[in-house]
Amino acid sequence: MELEDGVVYQDDPGTSAMMSERVSGLAGSIYREFERLISKYDEDVVKELMPLVVAVLENLESVFAENQEHEVELELLKEDNEQLITQYEREKALRKQAEEPHATAVIPSREARAAS
Repeated sequence: MELEDGVVYQDDPGTSAMMSERVSGLAGSIYREFERLISKYDEDVVKELMPLVVAVLENLESVFAENQEHEVELELLKEDNEQLITQYEREKALRKQAEEPHATAVIPSREARAAS
């Protein structure tokens, strides 16, 4: 069993995508440690461990990607919220402004209405 130089992430057997820098860095460190163990002992030392580590790295990459999507969604929701607050404040001010003339207007008495 030989380790490859590159770090490739596979969703499906037919597709591959580059890992994030963070996961790629971890994979590189693990790769170097596997190389050290193989050269010191034998490839059988890591034969059973390697598929588990690859699965963990793939899951970690998936979680990072999902987290990134959530962060983007959160930013969009924050922007929507700010726009809604601005719109609410504007409408509140317009409503207050529209109600002011009615509230301050003097309602004529019956005699004044009859005289006009």
